Amino acid sequence: MSGLMNPAEFANIAKSEKSFWWYRGMRSILFRMLDPFLAGRSIGRALEAGCGTGYFSRLLQTERGWPVVPLDYSWRGLCYAREMGVERAVQGDIRELPFADSAFDLVMSLDVLAHLPLGDEHLAARELERVLAPGGLLVVRTSALDILRSRHSQFAFERQRFTRRRLMGLMTGAGVRVLRCSYVNSLLLPVALARFRVWEPLLRRSPASGVEPVAPWLDRLLYAPLGLEAAWLGAGHNLPMGQSLVLIGEKMV
Repeated sequence: MSGLMNPAEFANIAKSEKSFWWYRGMRSILFRMLDPFLAGRSIGRALEAGCGTGYFSRLLQTERGWPVVPLDYSWRGLCYAREMGVERAVQGDIRELPFADSAFDLVMSLDVLAHLPLGDEHLAARELERVLAPGGLLVVRTSALDILRSRHSQFAFERQRFTRRRLMGLMTGAGVRVLRCSYVNSLLLPVALARFRVWEPLLRRSPASGVEPVAPWLDRLLYAPLGLEAAWLGAGHNLPMGQSLVLIGEKMV
């Protein structure tokens, strides 16, 4: 089974996702947005649809104690997951999930929709809704705004990006009630625009991964804006523009 993401990117992710500023910051943002919706809920079974190397599923299994089923299209990613001792890893397609209807209390899909061919996002949205139990939570994160396509986007085989309106429409059309949807990774947007629309076109270099370790001081500097956003979003405020989108929804009963 060939991957929707460049197979070469899995090695870069596996080396970086524990401590790289972007991963740490985006995890902090995600949990600050999600935790208020988890109050009073019991997560009997969870799915991460598009788990990559499985690192995030492992965090949820070990730190939160959730029985998470990690699924990915690529065997390459699942090899990393099994090496880490991730439990219940499954190979499968987000557009045709190998699970029964209403099987999960929580379904998460992080940075997967952008890798689907245009039009297939509707198949994925319907499948995510199908396997979610009535009243269950759906969490989707995806790349935002076409103007932010970069050398990394090309290298990772990113095929589409979303606006807030489009992402909300996609999930609403699949039968999901949107509880919250916000742009994230916003404070670094001017830097991203300068790099992707000015610097990279001037250099005319081949597509390459942007997931590369940086000096510790720079890692701390780049993480700081994401930490500020996590606090802002955790206080219930949204952001009007950003490099990614996070949507939290609920399957209608």
